Formats: sequence, C-alpha cells, structure tokens
Amino acid sequence: MTVVVKLGSGLVAGPGGRVRRSLLRARGQEICRIVRGGEPVCVVSSGAIALGLPRLGLAQRPRSVAQLQAASALGQVRLQAAWDAALAPIPAAQVLLTAADVGDRTTYVNARGAIGALLRFGAVPVVNENDATATDEITFGDNDALAAQVAVLLRARLLVLLTEVEGVYSRAPGTPGAELIAEGVHVGDAALGDTSPLGRGGMRSKVLAAELAAAAGIPTVIAAGTGESVLEPILAGEPRGTRFAGAERSESAFKLWLRFGKPVRGRIEVDPGAHRALVDQGASLLGVGVVSCEGAFEPGDAVELVGPDGVTFAKGIASVPASELSSRTPGVEAVHRDRLIVF
Repeated sequence: MTVVVKLGSGLVAGPGGRVRRSLLRARGQEICRIVRGGEPVCVVSSGAIALGLPRLGLAQRPRSVAQLQAASALGQVRLQAAWDAALAPIPAAQVLLTAADVGDRTTYVNARGAIGALLRFGAVPVVNENDATATDEITFGDNDALAAQVAVLLRARLLVLLTEVEGVYSRAPGTPGAELIAEGVHVGDAALGDTSPLGRGGMRSKVLAAELAAAAGIPTVIAAGTGESVLEPILAGEPRGTRFAGAERSESAFKLWLRFGKPVRGRIEVDPGAHRALVDQGASLLGVGVVSCEGAFEPGDAVELVGPDGVTFAKGIASVPASELSSRTPGVEAVHRDRLIVF
C-alpha cells in the first residue's frame, strides 16, 4: 500500500526563495530507498508560491489572487525541477489537482487511475494544488488538506505530514512547559498555532488533515522533516512526532469520496421516522420524511442530512433539486440509499 508524504513550504524553500536542496535530497534519497524496497510513495509538496515570489520581485506572500497565481506558475517549474533532481534516478511525475477535480466523481477516479499507474511504474508522483487555475471559492485551503485527500484517494496505509518542528506541542514550541504530544487524541486547541508566513497552513491545518485521514482509516504522523533519517524510522514504527491512529472501520472507495471529497451544497432536515429508517434500516430518503431544506442544490450535489436534534448524521447525493423538495413532498426520492453514507 502507498505512503503519502507531504512537505510544507518551509522545508522546500529557504530565505530569499532558494530551494533547500540538501534537505530535499535527503528526503528524496529516503523515498528512493523506500520505493526500491517495494513500497510506493506519493509526495505532496508545497513551495511553488514561495519559490516563485523572487521572480516577481516579492519578499512576502501577496494578498492578490492574480499575483499568487503568477507566483505559483513561476515557482512550479522550479519546484518540479528540484524534486526531479532530489529523486534521481527514480523519475518524478508532476500531478496538479484542484478541489473541483476531487469533487467530481469522474475526474476523481481519473486522478486515482493516473497516480496509481505512475506508482505501478515505479515513479514518484509529486502532487500540488493547481493554484494557477484554482479560485478562492474552490480550493483545498492548504496542502495539508490536499495531502489528506490524496491519502484517501489512494487508500494509503500511512500519511506523513513533515514540518519544521518535531510534532504537535502542548503549547508554542520553545515556550516554558511546552511538551511534544505523542498521541493525537491528546491534542487540544491550546496546542494549535498560527499559519506560516510563506504558506497557508499551520499546525491547526495539519491536525485537521490528520483527523480527516484518520476518520478514513489512515494513520497519520506529524513530524519534523529535517535530519538525515526521517521517513524510514517513521515507516519502521519508531516513535516520532505526533501519531494519529486510523479508525478501524473503512468505507468503500465511493463512500470515502462522498464523505471527504465531494463538497456540500445544501442541508436537508428529516423527521424522526425518516431518521430511524435511514440509520437502522438503510433506507432511501423519501420526500415525505423531509421537514425542510436549505441551499439551492441541484441533482448530483452533495447534501448533509440533519436529524430532529439538529445534528448532521449522514451525507448523500441529491436526486432532485431543492426547488422540487418542499416539506413533505410525496412520491419523491430525495436521496437514494446507494448514494448515501451514514456517519
């Protein structure tokens, strides 16, 4: 099974937008040894914007979407060249994704097939968000979330999020009383800090990504990406960083996509009878059990299902538009049971 490894901007780009070649080479050679040992590795790499900023004459990350896209386009060339050199002689492949690619079932399956083919050929896919075409409304938010989505897409055996600190700390690293948290279940809000100056992520985004992957049954490790030996000890089970255990239950590939990949476009509140039928009997949601709906969703959009207590208990794909699903609409199948997942 595949291992997904994510590196943040701070590990890839140094001061002045210079590539941290010695660090990438160390991680690249570890990855080569892992691949030669029979375990496929997929890399999710930040750094395109950080590497592109100097080419725009900028020292800090701009707010303008157009400037960010320009920096990404310029930096992506440098990023891929750096990984190509770091992973030699194993070939590095470039895969650029957007949230829309993950949200659409056809492109999701195509992406999984393409990355899977690269892994079978012994190449290392280097995945990044396609910032040059993504918009504020349709993005992963940061590459930690992208890494978690890629791990779910590939049904990886392990997700490793590499950063500049040893893992998740009880408070800001370097402050009095700060202690490394070994197990993710003990992570609280006090341990989560701010975003980094060059990237969009931060420890909070890493923890959220780890929890997403763990919910899909994929264990995750947040650890330092510096040093001579990082990945091989983690894969060998040595205690490094902060580990999040994967949930024991694993869904089908379709339901994993529905739960984690497809964005929600609306909410449907159901009555107690419909709630029982969906949870206990695996039934479809019929219009007669609908109390109310929110959002201008269309057939094929994902909707959350909310019970009488106001708690979201399921997610499904709408069979009819919101405009045709008024309260207690008879003779309508709102969500088919085969296109539904109960949490």
